[in-house]
Amino acid sequence: MVIARSQTPYQLLIADDDAGFRNVLKELFAPYFRLFEAESGEEAVELVEQIRVDIVLLDMHMDVLTGLEAVRIMKQFNAILPCILITADATDELRQDASAANAYEVLSKPFKRQELVSTVSHALLDAYHDPDIPSWLGN
Repeated sequence: MVIARSQTPYQLLIADDDAGFRNVLKELFAPYFRLFEAESGEEAVELVEQIRVDIVLLDMHMDVLTGLEAVRIMKQFNAILPCILITADATDELRQDASAANAYEVLSKPFKRQELVSTVSHALLDAYHDPDIPSWLGN
């Protein structure tokens, strides 16, 4: 079991090749996390290798490495790292592949703010067993 980080903020990595969408997510999560961003799956994997990341939001469709491929690689470095895929075309096949790769969830665009926040808080709670997460993340 991982000890809750009451003194250190959780670190969230946002990986998406769309700068505008990254900015929307950064605005939403900035009050709650130390944020990192990546423009590609490769950059996201490099960051996870170099720094402590507690949770990752990944766009599914990025050049070279897709979000799903990046999840597979990241899980080799950190098996408990919650990875949430975001896509406009969530198929049953993608959901099955994501589950096989141990992704935490696949969220379909467009999603509601509360759905995203709830998914992130549940992912952190499941991974780190920190009972304070729902209160400080606004759930």
